[in-house]
Amino acid sequence: MDWKYKTVERSKSCVTLVCTKTDSTTNAMTKTKNGLDRRPNNQFCNHTKASTVAFNFSAEIDRLKDFKMAKKHQSVKILTLGDFDLRGKTVLLRVDMNCPIEPTTGEISGVKRIEEATETIEALSEAKVVVVSHQGRVGNKDYIGMEQHAKILEKMLGKKVTYVQDVIGTLAQSEIKKMQNGDIILLDNLRFCAEENYEFSPEDAAQTVMVQRLGKLFDLCVLDSFPSAHRAHPSLVGFSQIIPTCAGKIVEREVRKLEEILTVAKAPHVIVLGGSKVTDRLEAIKMLIKRGRADQILLTGLIGNVFMRAQARIKYPLGIKGEEDAVAKAHALMGEYPDVFFTPVDVAINNDGKRTELDVRLLNKGDQIYDLGPKTIEHYSKIISSAGTVFISGPPGFFENPDFSYGTKAMLEAVANSMATTIVSGGHLTSALKKYGLAEKITHISTAGGALVLYLTGEKLPMIQSLETAATKYRSK
Repeated sequence: MDWKYKTVERSKSCVTLVCTKTDSTTNAMTKTKNGLDRRPNNQFCNHTKASTVAFNFSAEIDRLKDFKMAKKHQSVKILTLGDFDLRGKTVLLRVDMNCPIEPTTGEISGVKRIEEATETIEALSEAKVVVVSHQGRVGNKDYIGMEQHAKILEKMLGKKVTYVQDVIGTLAQSEIKKMQNGDIILLDNLRFCAEENYEFSPEDAAQTVMVQRLGKLFDLCVLDSFPSAHRAHPSLVGFSQIIPTCAGKIVEREVRKLEEILTVAKAPHVIVLGGSKVTDRLEAIKMLIKRGRADQILLTGLIGNVFMRAQARIKYPLGIKGEEDAVAKAHALMGEYPDVFFTPVDVAINNDGKRTELDVRLLNKGDQIYDLGPKTIEHYSKIISSAGTVFISGPPGFFENPDFSYGTKAMLEAVANSMATTIVSGGHLTSALKKYGLAEKITHISTAGGALVLYLTGEKLPMIQSLETAATKYRSK
């Protein structure tokens, strides 16, 4: 077999700070405390106008040093589907069809990621395709098998998809060996295999039972799971050690598009963070700031609640896992970067199924925050309107409920109507964009959440490193 080689150039821009010793420049860079009041119980942690950025000169110089280091030219070399003769080959296709699940019924409530997977499957029409994905996390209500996914995928493709209720056992192996050209199999939830719930070095991942059993059955592994690219699970980093591995259509497009955006991105960089994945967000925030990707961070959702708790504006426990550690990290971040973070001034709570808006200082234990309030929406929208680059990840509220959709809709409208380069991240917001008819106004839309946040920091993602390893290892074979 003749493996060809393709190079995707990864060019990152750098930002240079030029200072002249004129009175006007000096005045422009003088930090003023007018309008700034960071007492814990104040409504906003930053009262500056949207067009004003408080400037700490020494801290900014340090930050730009890190930023310039992160912007040095790097070359990402990955193989893609176009580099292979796929006819008659048995292909392992790792996708991310992790869908939202209605907790009361166990039914799939959003199919965007299944729809995305069809592009690469259709490109493999002359091969024998074994599709694998994870779904949910152990112990959660979204931790289910893949039978529903198979039925939806079959309907979308207009072609039979065989669901195999096994992952690495004799049934899965037998069904793979019986495949004919053009056949499509979907194995069960990868996380039903214990190893897929842990992270490994690539070398150790290659020695897992999963990779050792399945790897020998395939000619090629295709990684098309960008939303999971920040994880080092065996299915993402192990196969590249033992068989040729390339990027699928989604991953190839994400890498190319994001590198184009990062090359031309301009300040101020405004980050809007929401959703419920607090730990991942906290880990990435500091890197985003240090590497020049976050001048102003607008907090919503559960992570906004964590920061308000750190400010003592929410005075009762939130009842989330690892809460005290998360609150401590949020407090430390605000202390280190006091002029970056913005938290809500008012919110909407669920009051016996009805929307009730109130000042955050009036929150009581037991109040369930379901959305942003109107004053916060107005303030955040003004900041977004003056941004050069906007990145939004995670919904501000429970937008699926019409009574609590105002914050999500307003934030997306502000992003869509701004003159900035815009990136919308995550499956929920992708669905919301479609619902509100705003998708055409966004520069780039990705169903990836945490992976995209880390990618913007300049961090090497394990799955991308896996693809680079494969490109080096198999280019001459």
